[in-house]
Amino acid sequence: MYLIFDTETTGLPRNWKAPLTDADNWPRCIQIAWQLHDEKGHCIAHEDYLILPEGFTIPYDSEKIHGISTALAEKHGIPLVEVLERFQVALKKSEFVGGHNVSFDLNIMGAEFLRLQDTNPLEALPIIDTCTEETAALCRLPGGRGGKFKLPTLGELYAHLFGTDFAEAHNATADVEATARCFFELFRKRQILPASIKDRADLLQTLEAALEAPVELIGLKHQNLKSAAARLAQQTSEAQQTLAPDFPLEQEALADAPFVHLHTHSQYSVLQSTSSIADIVNAAANDRMPAVTLTDHANLMGAFHFIKAVNKHNDSLEEGQPPLKPILGCEFFVCEDHLDRSRRDNGYQIVFIAKNKKGYENLSIMSSIAYTKGFYYVPRIDKQIIETYKSDLIVLTGNLNGELPSKILNLGDNQAEEALQWWHQQFGDDLYIELMRHQQEDEKRANEVMLRLAKKYDIKIVATNNSYYTTKAEANAHDILLCVKEGEKQATPIGRGRGFRYGFPNQEYYYKSQSAMKALFADLPEAIINIAGLIKKVTPFDLAREVLLPEYKIPEDFSISNTQDSKERENEYLRFLTFEGAKKRYGTLSKEIEERLNFELEVIAKTGYPGYFLIVQDLIAAARKMDVSVGPGRGSAAGSVVAYCLWITNLDPIEYDLLFERFLNPDRVSMPDIDIDFDDEGRGRVMDYVIEKYGSNQVAQIITYGTMAAKSSIRDTARVLDLPLGDADRIAKLVPNIKLANIFSLDDAALKDKLRSDEFGQVKELQEIFQGDDLAGQTLQQAKVLEGSLRNTGTHACGVIITPDDITKFVPIATAKDSDLSVTQFDNSVVEEAGLLKMDFLGLKTLTLIKDTVKIIQYRHQTELIPDEFPLDDAKTYELFQKGETVGIFQYESLGMQKYLKDLKPNVFADLIAMNALYRPGPLEYIPSFVARKQGQEAITYDLPEMEEYLKETYGITVYQEQVMLLSQKLAGFSKGEADLLRKAMGKKIFALLDKLKPKFIEGGEANQHPKEILNKIWKDWEAFASYAFNKSHSTCYAWIGYQTAYLKAHYPAEYMAAVLSNNMSDIKQVTFFMEECRRMGIQVLGPDVNESFYKFTVNEDNAIRFGMGAVKGVGKGAVQTIIENRKTGRYQNIFDLVKKIDLRAANKKALENLALAGGFDSFKETHRAQYFNPDGDGVLFLEKVIRFGAKYQESQNSAQTSLFGETADQVYQELIIPPAEPWDNLSQLKKERAVVGIYISGHPLDDFKKEMEWFTNAQMMQLKDLKPWVNKNLAVAGIVNDIQHLESRNGKGWARFSLEDFTDQFEFRIFGEEYLKFRHFITINQFIRIKISVKEGWRNQETGRVGEPRIQFVAFEMLHDTLSKNSKKLTLQLDIRQLESDRIKHLKNELKSFRGDKPLYFDVIDPKKPVKLTVPSKKQKVTISQKLLTVLDQNQWHYKLN
Repeated sequence: MYLIFDTETTGLPRNWKAPLTDADNWPRCIQIAWQLHDEKGHCIAHEDYLILPEGFTIPYDSEKIHGISTALAEKHGIPLVEVLERFQVALKKSEFVGGHNVSFDLNIMGAEFLRLQDTNPLEALPIIDTCTEETAALCRLPGGRGGKFKLPTLGELYAHLFGTDFAEAHNATADVEATARCFFELFRKRQILPASIKDRADLLQTLEAALEAPVELIGLKHQNLKSAAARLAQQTSEAQQTLAPDFPLEQEALADAPFVHLHTHSQYSVLQSTSSIADIVNAAANDRMPAVTLTDHANLMGAFHFIKAVNKHNDSLEEGQPPLKPILGCEFFVCEDHLDRSRRDNGYQIVFIAKNKKGYENLSIMSSIAYTKGFYYVPRIDKQIIETYKSDLIVLTGNLNGELPSKILNLGDNQAEEALQWWHQQFGDDLYIELMRHQQEDEKRANEVMLRLAKKYDIKIVATNNSYYTTKAEANAHDILLCVKEGEKQATPIGRGRGFRYGFPNQEYYYKSQSAMKALFADLPEAIINIAGLIKKVTPFDLAREVLLPEYKIPEDFSISNTQDSKERENEYLRFLTFEGAKKRYGTLSKEIEERLNFELEVIAKTGYPGYFLIVQDLIAAARKMDVSVGPGRGSAAGSVVAYCLWITNLDPIEYDLLFERFLNPDRVSMPDIDIDFDDEGRGRVMDYVIEKYGSNQVAQIITYGTMAAKSSIRDTARVLDLPLGDADRIAKLVPNIKLANIFSLDDAALKDKLRSDEFGQVKELQEIFQGDDLAGQTLQQAKVLEGSLRNTGTHACGVIITPDDITKFVPIATAKDSDLSVTQFDNSVVEEAGLLKMDFLGLKTLTLIKDTVKIIQYRHQTELIPDEFPLDDAKTYELFQKGETVGIFQYESLGMQKYLKDLKPNVFADLIAMNALYRPGPLEYIPSFVARKQGQEAITYDLPEMEEYLKETYGITVYQEQVMLLSQKLAGFSKGEADLLRKAMGKKIFALLDKLKPKFIEGGEANQHPKEILNKIWKDWEAFASYAFNKSHSTCYAWIGYQTAYLKAHYPAEYMAAVLSNNMSDIKQVTFFMEECRRMGIQVLGPDVNESFYKFTVNEDNAIRFGMGAVKGVGKGAVQTIIENRKTGRYQNIFDLVKKIDLRAANKKALENLALAGGFDSFKETHRAQYFNPDGDGVLFLEKVIRFGAKYQESQNSAQTSLFGETADQVYQELIIPPAEPWDNLSQLKKERAVVGIYISGHPLDDFKKEMEWFTNAQMMQLKDLKPWVNKNLAVAGIVNDIQHLESRNGKGWARFSLEDFTDQFEFRIFGEEYLKFRHFITINQFIRIKISVKEGWRNQETGRVGEPRIQFVAFEMLHDTLSKNSKKLTLQLDIRQLESDRIKHLKNELKSFRGDKPLYFDVIDPKKPVKLTVPSKKQKVTISQKLLTVLDQNQWHYKLN
């Protein structure tokens, strides 16, 4: 007998793995149906029952699926006891139990049996399921886990077997009938063979004999349960009415009552909301709401910005206008156990609101716990945490994902009531039941029950509107944002399961007005009126405060006075350290130095930051002890003599006229900011020191917010709307460096002021697209809304926070993927205002470069250099600057800088400081005048003679902000603080402050007898200049680092360039660039060699640079270390010697293969690279045999030093015979090198064609990345074909895609139609070709009129071998009249005899002193222009030109 059954239930279990005895976990059965079939498959009984719900209700979400309402089950259901008795009778007649996905039904009924008795009779019966891997393979539906086919639903299986749908799914009687038909049809077709029956041949034969024809339905009539429930609901008046009339209607009170949104999300609910904080604050203010709330998902990232924005709004109000009250909250995910990661439990979404600062601190701690301990898919807390941190908090029951509504809809009213009792017990009057009306049926059902419970427990209700966007017009943009988060297309329908995506059910989730909300809740005025009481409970608070420094422990034995005040002790200790350091720095202290030190220490004491200086000097001292390179200073901190005497900085501010007040203004108390440069390899060790000293619970990194910029918002929106990738890319490329909001709001005049002429044309095209109704127009319209939305979070590259105590007491924290440390939820722009000590630990690659160079020099020359002691008057160093040979020199390596250095010819350090400050947008225009004055070509003038003192070093030109500060003091009597205010006002264009300071400057200047008109001119010049005037302190420090690098390059060129290459190992393009500089300098760069190379690049005994083995792919530090360690006793003699000695676990097969391909074994002269990869008949590569040999040799050495007969291991394991092999040709060898290193090392495939490339190409591959500048131009390019794909279009025509590489880069060409047929024979792998192309304007779209991307038209192809002979028309030799010697001319004549031909020969006779040139043709001699001839001319240093 076969029993086939199905159930309908109250929902799904929270934990699928829970035991059946866990009655609270397993849903209740509300309908069961079964069919009993005999051994031939005939139905002998069928029954179905609705079950009376006793002690539970049927949730709405379940009712939506099967249609059985609580009322229907109560009217037509029978008690569970009776149903189970009848079911057991049927089970006793059964030998097998079957169903579709029957394990779920077995669990449901098993749990029901165990609720009433001790045993579960279903456990004993064998099971047959029609939802298995067998039926999945039969239906072959995609979408299963791990790439498998998905398990079919009953409907899918039914449709597959019978070709039709069955009408009523999710009604147990209909499902059982359909399941039974599928069940026996599968047996009839022999398409399943369950394990439970496969050994019962008798039963299978009986079924097979009985089921000859296709199985049919048995013809049961099914009640439509959804219709029955609906009819019953219409008949029952209780179901038609809410309980709202039980609340007294207070319409007058409603009109006067304020409405405030209490459930609001901002963009800090990452990728879930489009509302900016400014949008929310403005919306609340414009609608005259008395308060504004922020309740982001689980985080407080926007908290500081929110309160700051509200305070700013309140400050802008006119007298008498009511202020906005900021209400800060958080919507937490509350799960069962926040530490449980065994299953996914996102919990319920509950809104918490801080009543005051203490409440905010509790929110902060809970948010920190959610991220640092509870994060599993989402940041979570649990009820135990809530009990600990519940004080000073208000709780709202949340949206439909809150515990109360969710349990009403998914589990039942009783479970919801139990949950409410817990929250009420914890929060009492601070618990509010949250009612929402987004025009959804599920909300309506939940609200009915929540109103009843609110009345029962006397809990206040409040009306909310879960807001994710500010206006209804943003609903579509918000939906696109959700698609970006989920990685979905907007065209995918919203829903659950395969083929659906997440999305909101309607467009009602916006920031509705007070009137709109009052209209929605007109029948429930209390829900609006109660909000005022909630708002009154909230006391506003500010998050800004003074910076709190961690305690600096002063040595116990230090004592000057008997003070116990910590600040006074810090000031005393700082003074002590400063003057001790000053004695070491200056020796005897002059009056000037003492006065400067006392002034600075007084300002530090007055502003209250002695501890900050002590903390910083401690960190830097620790760094130096750990051999971490520390920069000489950075930014304005270099202006402090105290910092110099504490060794925080390393340049004397007095010597260079650097100002302390540029760093710490004596007239205003603000936190100083000392940014510290460490070498990038040692920075991590300093971080470890900080963590060890202060504890990981007091140290955090700073979060960063990645926002959607204009181009990324376009690309993201285009992806979601399914705009073709090419169109999206083209539109994004039209966007200049300006916001979309400005592009579509500013008028033409304003845009022209901000844009270049070519950019203005692109913007006009964008505006045209924006106006369209097509997909491109929609993309831009929605991208404009999404621009600026938070897309992700990251970690600040160098910012570190240190707190006096556990960090969660001061700021909420989170975790980051790329950091072991916690990160603050507040970003860099507000951490200091929030009272946190921020320090920037910057990793400067140049410091590592200097350090590495010094190490190489010490290794090679046994000379210990101290960069800080390099002389500042070194002629060789200035010669390098004067020649502009500054490739690889910090701050001075750009082409433009090289040009200006050649013009300037710097010979003092002040010139370098000035050039570092001037070479940036704005002051760049002053460089020609600066150069001319330096060279004496332009007079040095001063507006007033008194200005010479401070402008002399910059030849009368104001270059630095410090000069403005000093001159304002000297000319107009400004105080030091006022001088810094002037700098700030000019630099940041604070016009109100400038207007205030100008009269003071004029009056002060006149009081000092300076003419008013000249003072006005000076002020005007400063206003124009100061917006881009540079900080001299910073410029001096970085000029000093640049000078150090130049000194090393000038005196130790090979060692310096080796370090440069090492520091750029991860960037192959940079390595190629610097290798070219090495060739220019005459320094040979050799490939890796196991006998000479280290991990990084180094210099060998012949002063050539050796490639670092670490630059070879697959060769890790372990492999390099074992190679270096084992050659200390002597060079490796051959490959066998190498594998005998090294650790073959560290240097594995891949590492050795790649070293061989890169030339690492080339010093073993008896073998060449091809031999290592010779399979030699047996199919095993020689290198692999060598590695096996090495492993066996080492094994024998480890097991016993000698064999039983006393033979050594060397005698037992004879060395292999090296197989002969043809060496690889040059091109093959180079290609293999590049495969493992990323660049060609021993040469370049195009080296033989340098002349052709120089004379007969006019563009490089790297220049073709952007074709727009080349439109309507003819170009000639050449290179080697690296990759080729011959393809066929839809209409059967051939085309090709091929990559061509030259010395700079490679570029992919596409060739079609007639051009493809004409030139295809040139396009083969490793072919050297020259191509003439014409760049044409893109095709114009006939519908939109838009022009596409520029296109390439192919004009001609030729073999690069033929280029010289085909294109050379004449040869012109250039002769300097002063160097014409008869012997040299005779020698030239003899050389040219070997190259007689038919190309004309000309001579350009030049006199360099007079701009005179005489061109003379050779009457007798004509030549054949070839590579050989040009090489001879180069060797003999004859200058020439072709054509």
